Amino acid sequence: MPSKPPPPITMDAVYAAPGYLFRRMQQIAVSIFMEECRDFDLTPVQYAALVAIHTHPGIDATRLSAVIAFDRSTLGSVIERLQAKNYIERKPSPEDKRIKLLYLTKSGAALLKEIIPAVERAQARMLEPLKPADRKTLMALLEQLVDLNNEASRVPLRAEDALEHLGKAG
Repeated sequence: MPSKPPPPITMDAVYAAPGYLFRRMQQIAVSIFMEECRDFDLTPVQYAALVAIHTHPGIDATRLSAVIAFDRSTLGSVIERLQAKNYIERKPSPEDKRIKLLYLTKSGAALLKEIIPAVERAQARMLEPLKPADRKTLMALLEQLVDLNNEASRVPLRAEDALEHLGKAG
């Protein structure tokens, strides 16, 4: 029996691929975030880092990386930018002076409160084209996909493991 010929190579196949669609949606999501939050000069990763530091004052960079699922080596430059903007400060750990613990500054805490409406607008805009029921379905499916594929990530989410060391939950 002759084998079936391979499908033709077309851009339609690329455009319909889940990886391509996820990448495009990531581009769109970042663009919408940056547009809504332009007055704050903050990236989505910087925002996530500020929220994590606010929620877990005294977190170190390694645990922060696990909590926001962001590459530890790249996170260093994010931390440096946030510190240069005076949104966070690093203090030596009482147990090990080599480890720097991260805290929001007063201006970082103020920024976080001020930016939340813009972030909420950005999140709503990303889903706005969908019907409300489809938004719920999409979010449920995305959460499921992310959870089930967590171990395939270059930086798996390890929030519980990281926070256990801090003696805090959540």
